[in-house]
Amino acid sequence: MEQQPLRKSRRIKPVFNTPIKVVLREHSPRLFFTLIIGFIAAVLTAEGFGLSEVAGRFLITGLLLLIFYRDILRYKPDFTKKTRMLLLLGLLFLFTLFGARLFQYFFQNFSEGIGIYPPEAAIYCMPLAAGAMMVALIFDFHTAIIFSFITSLSTGLWVSEPAYPIYAFVGSLVGAFSVIKCTKRTDILRGGLYVSLANLFTLIGILLFTNRLFTEYSTISIVYAASSGIVISSIVSLLLPAIESIFKVTTDISLLELLDLNQPIMKNLMITAPGTYHHSIIVGNLVEAVAEDIGVNPLLARVSAYYHDIGKMRMPDYFVENQRGTVSKHDRLTPHMSSMILIAHVKDGVEIAREYKLPEPVIDIIEQHHGTCLMTYFYQKAKDAGNGEPAEEDYRYHGPKPQSRVAALVMLADAVEAASRVLNDPTPARIESLVDKIVNHIFIDGQLEECELTLKDISNIKKKFTYILTGILHRRIDYPGFDFNEKKEKPEKKEKVIPLKADRRRHKKTHEDRNTKQTTKDKNGSGRDHKISRPTG
Repeated sequence: MEQQPLRKSRRIKPVFNTPIKVVLREHSPRLFFTLIIGFIAAVLTAEGFGLSEVAGRFLITGLLLLIFYRDILRYKPDFTKKTRMLLLLGLLFLFTLFGARLFQYFFQNFSEGIGIYPPEAAIYCMPLAAGAMMVALIFDFHTAIIFSFITSLSTGLWVSEPAYPIYAFVGSLVGAFSVIKCTKRTDILRGGLYVSLANLFTLIGILLFTNRLFTEYSTISIVYAASSGIVISSIVSLLLPAIESIFKVTTDISLLELLDLNQPIMKNLMITAPGTYHHSIIVGNLVEAVAEDIGVNPLLARVSAYYHDIGKMRMPDYFVENQRGTVSKHDRLTPHMSSMILIAHVKDGVEIAREYKLPEPVIDIIEQHHGTCLMTYFYQKAKDAGNGEPAEEDYRYHGPKPQSRVAALVMLADAVEAASRVLNDPTPARIESLVDKIVNHIFIDGQLEECELTLKDISNIKKKFTYILTGILHRRIDYPGFDFNEKKEKPEKKEKVIPLKADRRRHKKTHEDRNTKQTTKDKNGSGRDHKISRPTG
């Protein structure tokens, strides 16, 4: 069969055509942006504006950035689709180089002004590690390693000290590593202390193998190296909140702050909707248990689970977990009105989240945690009402469907935890069956089509959910001397003895004889209660 050539796309212009294929500009805009960043970096690192000097530096920085881009493309392919994050990474690279040049210029002039020589030692106070620390906090440690490597090599384009790139790389690496487990903003200051120690020992090593340890140059260099950590931690502490706000990024520090149950929004949820509060805590336990197994951020998963149902605070009594007694407010509403109330809690949750300035990833998950699922209870209730076939779309959430693995994980945990409450006898086998049915139903309904969950991920989710719920819903032994399930004793009913057929005949005859005697007495005036009136006169 003859192979048909591919047609040209009207939307995307091809780079070139061949008889059998068309090569498209898939990464051209991002590559072009990468080269622009490289050109700006070349200008920042140049001592002058000569064409030859700038061109040479551009070739080096451009090559380093292309290597960085290819590593990101291989290690985190989805990252290249997020233009905002790619822009942030490029700006952090330029900021690091520009900040280093600015501090070098300032401290050199400062040293000359107060008579500290040699002024060239100011290079050891350049805050290169600040960029690596922010990349580690915003992105991950792997990205921070490559970032540290490229920025350190780039400093060799203007620093005359041959061993300085080693000094810069070690300090940046230690800075990035020190904030991996950062749980609060004050930990950044501790990271700055580690950078100071790393810079100090690295500089001493450089001075030793260059035989300059006991010179005038070494004294001021050591002072600058020891104080560099203070400058670096101050820069990171000041700039990180601004970057989080401008670029809508979320760091682990922000997520850990939101995990505090004393947050105003969580305290309000606990008071107004205690059932929803407890449900959210259980969902948080479920998602965190499986998050690392499927490669998502456990902190983001748990925080999103805590806040996914905050919209129920506006009408808490219309949700079964907050109802007291056996009477439901939905009994007085039409099924369509009930469905509108349930749908509204998603929109209300997004509004409350924006009011409290929750991170964008958490708001996205609040909006997506029900996808376009069908409210089967009210849909079936509408069908049973006999008012015609109801429109299914009126009983579905408005979406969107989960766009990330974290959103899908919260959706599954939310549904499984809610369904587990209806189990009368929660044995491990029944819990496993329930988890399997709920997850399969959501999968078949197409709710996981737009996220990146694999079948292996779904299998891991089922296993972990079953394990956690089995532990939560387990039975306990009775306490001796206590009957917590005590019921009021009802008076015993006397058993009604049904006589045999012969006995029934004898009983009937006796009853008839008694009636005959009573009638005779009444006629003769000899009844017990009959009064004889004596004549008067």
